[in-house]
Amino acid sequence: MITFASFPAPPEFDAYLGTKHYEDNDMEVDLNEDDYEPSGRKLTSPGEVLTSSHAFMRGHGTFVENEEVIASVTGTIERVNKLISVRAIRTRYNAEVGDLVVGRITEVQPRRWKVDANSRQDAVLMLSSVNLPGGVQRRKVESDELQMRTFFEEGDLLVAEVQAFFADGAMSLHTRSLKYGKLRNGQLVSIPPVLIRRLKSHFLSLPCGVDLILGLNGYIWISKLTKANEQEGEEGFDAEAVYSSRNDDINEATRAAVSRVTNIIRVLAAHFVPLTDTVLLDAYEWVIEQEGDIKDILSPEVGEALVTAISAQR
Repeated sequence: MITFASFPAPPEFDAYLGTKHYEDNDMEVDLNEDDYEPSGRKLTSPGEVLTSSHAFMRGHGTFVENEEVIASVTGTIERVNKLISVRAIRTRYNAEVGDLVVGRITEVQPRRWKVDANSRQDAVLMLSSVNLPGGVQRRKVESDELQMRTFFEEGDLLVAEVQAFFADGAMSLHTRSLKYGKLRNGQLVSIPPVLIRRLKSHFLSLPCGVDLILGLNGYIWISKLTKANEQEGEEGFDAEAVYSSRNDDINEATRAAVSRVTNIIRVLAAHFVPLTDTVLLDAYEWVIEQEGDIKDILSPEVGEALVTAISAQR
């Protein structure tokens, strides 16, 4: 028999965080190995005793003292067989191969770019891992290396896919697809990576004429709607515009829609609401129904009402 102590989750966010109500803050839940709750259901705080070190091994986010496994970070308790760990609520992004990430170029080096991807160290985008202007398929030569800043330079934002990892753990990215590459005509929002849910597609289009790219690293790109022929690279599409740094003309209605979606994401992230396509769509529809100003979305009263309304629909 093992005893776990847990904190109650905020009631208004149960539908998102998958947490569970407890009647008393000091209540202890007795669990054995057969009826242990699924991982990620219990919140813990630093210094809280989780279990005995004789029964379980300590994992990340824990330490052993006086033969007891104790949490060292605030987060959710996770168990894999005999291994107990705590996944921190706020932490750096841990990448996996195939993840979609949004990043910013921090440095141009010989035959590679360094990219800030909200991870423990900068990611690497090799010159051989990008498309040449016009979609030409050939090996990169010295002339391409001399023109690297015409592709990406310091400060540029891009969307890419995690291709592999180097020996030191750094991510290797690639943009060998027309849906990847330099980002324009939008705004960047940063939220905790744990709030980004893995979806079938992280490229979303809202009915209000706004495109979203939900990077699994916690960086979200909000921009004006991209035409279908530009996404698919149909005939007549100017492929060289992929590396253009000049924004298009954006009308006032689109600017307002981008700002509205940006504020919605900031409110949901402030209340630790995980983001999915349905959550964002429901939140946008609720905000439109209120007929308020864009700046009012960030007010505490409207933010709490928004989260309550979204929770009721889940």
